[in-house]
Amino acid sequence: MPAAKNFTFVCGADEFLVGRVGHERFATLTAEVPDEFSREVLSGFALNVGEVESVVNRFRDSVQTVAMFGRRVVWLKDVNFLADTVTGRADSTLKIVEDLQEILAQANPDETAILVTAAPVDRRRSFPKWCEKNADFTLVGEGDEGALEGVLVAEARTLGTMITPDAARLMLAKIGANTRLLVEEIHKLATYANEGEPINEAQVAELTPNVAEGDFFETAEAFFAGDLTWTLAALHRHFFTGGDARPVISALQNRNRILLQLRALVDSGEVRVGFRGLEGLPAAGANYGAKFTGATEKNSYNVFSQNPWYLGKLAGSAKLPSLRRLIDNQQEFIAAFEEIIRRPQEQDEVLREMTVRCLAS
Repeated sequence: MPAAKNFTFVCGADEFLVGRVGHERFATLTAEVPDEFSREVLSGFALNVGEVESVVNRFRDSVQTVAMFGRRVVWLKDVNFLADTVTGRADSTLKIVEDLQEILAQANPDETAILVTAAPVDRRRSFPKWCEKNADFTLVGEGDEGALEGVLVAEARTLGTMITPDAARLMLAKIGANTRLLVEEIHKLATYANEGEPINEAQVAELTPNVAEGDFFETAEAFFAGDLTWTLAALHRHFFTGGDARPVISALQNRNRILLQLRALVDSGEVRVGFRGLEGLPAAGANYGAKFTGATEKNSYNVFSQNPWYLGKLAGSAKLPSLRRLIDNQQEFIAAFEEIIRRPQEQDEVLREMTVRCLAS
């Protein structure tokens, strides 16, 4: 039987997920320590090197404190100085982290159970690598869409329900990589869904707010579906609640940029809209992805930075507009923005006129 590790180390890119796993581990460790005075939780959050030193000194004092009755449990939570930040890269911080490593290496798990949770963490550095070898080590999902989709599925399962793959992907597109909001949204939709039925795409489309990248899904969906009545109704709802025109134009421009790139790839034969979405996108990305210099993060300027499922939905949900129509759209968006500057009190009217020009022809 392998020897017990000196401490437990939980890390990852998402502080919400890491914190949740940390609470579970702490509950397990404290279940065997009924004396509340033998449990201690310390904050590992530090904004500068001086605060890092204070954190490690408090942690050292806590670990070295002898329990009056039985075993102690110490949780160093929310550690943020292991990240690739100005504070995390500082030579003084790296020296203090070496001191932290020495404290953990000398800890006696029979006397003190230690839990450390950290997010984010630069795993290229020596300390996380050392923890991986010497601790009861857990790496929580790194925050990519695959990991977040798994979080949605797992959370739904704990609530006694399911979420369809398309519903999970649409939720990610609407909310983005905000794990806390994703989990809260799953709880809301699980309450709404009929007993025994999974959370589906229609429910997500209707009930989940559009918070990712400021995208206004209803207006953009209606506009690029070519539905004039629906688009005008969506604009009415937006301005009725006091909305501004500029984020709507931005959302339309972002969608239009993506569709321009998709249209060009389809016309060139690089990709094809098939039954299961876009076919040939990985090959096209290998050919052209490197040309998007400075646009590697997810954004509408780089079609290859987008979720492939989302691109397939955009291309397959309705007939792709022609390249001429998409270029005309961009010109109309620019003209509408300039018109709003001239008519700031008539923003809703400006967008309605723009919509009619684009969709009524």
